[in-house]
Amino acid sequence: MGLSSSRCAPTCFDGEHEFNLNDSRFIDVAFPPTPSSLGEAKPGKLFITQEQREKTRWVRVPELLHFNQQITAAEFSQKQQSELTWTVEEEEGRGAAEAEAPPVAPEGAVQEAPEEAALQESAVQESAPAAPTGQGPGEAAIDLVILPEGYGQTKQVDIDRPVGKIRGDLEAELSIPDKSLYLMNLSGAVEFKQVLPDEKTLRDLGLKPGDRAGIELRINYYQEQPAEEYVMPDMLDLKVVNEHGEERMVTVHVQRPVMEKPYLGGFRNKATDSMYHHAVSQTAPVQKKDVHTLRFHREAQTYEYRTRSTQCKRDNGTQMDKVGLYIDSRGDKTMEPRRPYFSSADKAALLLERCVMIQCHARGMLARRRTRQLRQMRQERHELARKEAERRQLEADLRHKREVERRMHPRTFEDFSVLYKELEAWRVNEAARIQNSGFDEATRRAAQHELLRKETKLLQTIDKLKIQAHTSNRDAKIKSKLESMSQPKVWAQGDGETTTVHTPFTTRAKELMDLYSGLRLPLLTVDERLDVLLHVKWTVKEFDCNLTREMVDLIDREADMLNRGRPEKSFVGLRKRLANLFLQFIETPEFNPEAMKFQKVSREFYDQTGTHPLSTVPIKALGS
Repeated sequence: MGLSSSRCAPTCFDGEHEFNLNDSRFIDVAFPPTPSSLGEAKPGKLFITQEQREKTRWVRVPELLHFNQQITAAEFSQKQQSELTWTVEEEEGRGAAEAEAPPVAPEGAVQEAPEEAALQESAVQESAPAAPTGQGPGEAAIDLVILPEGYGQTKQVDIDRPVGKIRGDLEAELSIPDKSLYLMNLSGAVEFKQVLPDEKTLRDLGLKPGDRAGIELRINYYQEQPAEEYVMPDMLDLKVVNEHGEERMVTVHVQRPVMEKPYLGGFRNKATDSMYHHAVSQTAPVQKKDVHTLRFHREAQTYEYRTRSTQCKRDNGTQMDKVGLYIDSRGDKTMEPRRPYFSSADKAALLLERCVMIQCHARGMLARRRTRQLRQMRQERHELARKEAERRQLEADLRHKREVERRMHPRTFEDFSVLYKELEAWRVNEAARIQNSGFDEATRRAAQHELLRKETKLLQTIDKLKIQAHTSNRDAKIKSKLESMSQPKVWAQGDGETTTVHTPFTTRAKELMDLYSGLRLPLLTVDERLDVLLHVKWTVKEFDCNLTREMVDLIDREADMLNRGRPEKSFVGLRKRLANLFLQFIETPEFNPEAMKFQKVSREFYDQTGTHPLSTVPIKALGS
């Protein structure tokens, strides 16, 4: 970055932009603050003083600026006195030459002062300052850069202050909303390639008082711009299609009302700022049309009328004899009913009989239903009792079998605790029996020696069972871990179903698990064993490191011993060592990426000397 001067105010430019150093919007972070040893400007010279730097704010950081470079105050003072000062007369002469040149200040300045560009490059390469004077005992110099814009500033920050409060101060200084600024990628004295957590301090991240570091600032803030108000033009050109399908252009003149609609009153909602006018100023709602069925008088309809007469059964009459009236009875007949007369008393008796019959049948049905329910409940109760007895018997048998199994083949710490407790109880009972037996001293001593011998033998047996349990538990744990690595991924779908996916990492883990199982298989023929060893050798030779070289050497040694016809006992240690090395190969993320999810601690805490690549040293017996 170059510096220039004029009678009005000092400025700076980086080959692309020119800035006024007295402007309160910018700050020059390309050079450190002027040391106190420089003092005030000498007559005829122009310096960038500390007061000018305190007035300024932000400036674009040039691409050649490096925040991690540091120089002493004495070196900076010597450079600033020799390289960053100009006389006022020289600046006036250059200002007159620039007035005649085209108005492109940055390019013209670079072309007219090539030695200034050389000073710029050397100053930029050594421009990172030491800790400024006036620094507090718990403060550090932090170079803050806003990316991707490239604006920066150097601040003295208390390292015991939380990152969240530092971020809040920067947001208040930049006038941006809360939680819209991110501090990340701490560099310099300490490296931290992530977003700085708000609850931690700079001291927690590793900074010490007097250190210098750089922090990147990222702003995630979008200010919505108001939409421009639409203004309708005075004329509109519209395409109109006539009845013949022909298009023609029609010009429509827009008429704007001269007077506005009068405001008749209303109110405003303070919560939503919505305006509500009085009902008289609103558009009347659409009235729903009532649809009724058409009704007319009957006489208005087209209908044919007819007059008819008929004799109904209800039209009858009876004529009785009386004085002055004779009725002929010669044609009369006497009718008698076929069945005797059924009186109301007979009907009531019949209804009672039928009701009693219905009641008997209903009560019988209810009794039979209740009987079936009671019988079913008794059967279910007996069945439940039988199943409960069977369950208790099965649990007792399983418990007894488990107790016998945990004593015959103990696996866990609790199993061995039970064995030790029972052994101690047996020893105490036997010792008490011998003590209370009434034998003489020699017989009692012999019995105690025999008890001690039995106890020692039982303890040895328990130790052997411990070794067997440790081996079986280790094998089961390794098998479960390898199976978990080789399991396919299960992805949940939006409809509740799942999809099984085999990734390249799970496929490789499955292949490595099969090779490990093949190495652990016993009772293989010579050809089968050589085939397994050959596949393992091809797999590990893809990587060149100490671990793979040792495995290749062991494979070649076992193949040579197999060809010589050595007995199986001589292969026990060699095969166990080869299996352990191949298991270490499987558990290394550099060789099996799926193993990264099963690492309990970070890889940087492991001793990785065996997995470092050795591409410069040839592997012996690669062609074998």
